[in-house]
Amino acid sequence: MPLYEHVFLVRQDATAQQVEDLTAQYKGVIESNGGQIPKVEYWGVKTLQFRIKKNRKAHFGFLNIDAPPAAVTEMERQMRINEEILRFMTIRVDALEEGPSIMLQKRDRDERREERRGDRRRERDRDGPEGIEEVGPLEPVEEAAP
Repeated sequence: MPLYEHVFLVRQDATAQQVEDLTAQYKGVIESNGGQIPKVEYWGVKTLQFRIKKNRKAHFGFLNIDAPPAAVTEMERQMRINEEILRFMTIRVDALEEGPSIMLQKRDRDERREERRGDRRRERDRDGPEGIEEVGPLEPVEEAAP
């Protein structure tokens, strides 16, 4: 059977649970038509480059699909009807990637970077500012008489 990668965008005011329900619904459509979905990923809410149907952000979902073309066509037909789905794109590929997608790898990398930044800030705050020498109380300066 042909292999596909499918990305879809859901309105920003939908909850993560609603996105999971939509994913399960479309997974059911594929499986009822003789296909299977080996990998499902939720990429989170991301800012869009431009407005789509008055939305500036959207929930992103990703599916790896191993199904006949009729199953994918039916899933896309149902996505066009659903008002929660802003956009979707299905691409036929030669092989499905194993492991997490690039988007999940990027998110993990960004989270690790934020953790390192937080560690450095805590160390800096604990050690105090560098290069500042502590000076005792200032003494008044006597002015010279004219």
